[in-house]
Amino acid sequence: MNKYELAVVLSSLISDEERAAALEKVQGIITRAGGTIENVDDWGKKKLAYEIQKMSEGFYTFIRFDAEPSAPAQVEENIRLMEQVIRFLCISREE
Repeated sequence: MNKYELAVVLSSLISDEERAAALEKVQGIITRAGGTIENVDDWGKKKLAYEIQKMSEGFYTFIRFDAEPSAPAQVEENIRLMEQVIRFLCISREE
């Protein structure tokens, strides 16, 4: 099992209920891909470095998980289809 960290930026235009549902969906995608979630770090609403889709703020969340090497591709494929997600990045952690 490899260690990964997924950074997700959600639209600032969604409600708190929609944000919670989107994060639950992302966590479900990770577990369906065979990953086990270690930590979810929700940073809340922050200013973006540059405008994305005419938005200057977004909700930042970082999820650390363990998974097989094929899991990140599956996770990214499913997250790419979510409307609420404006940016995401999955990286391998070295520890």
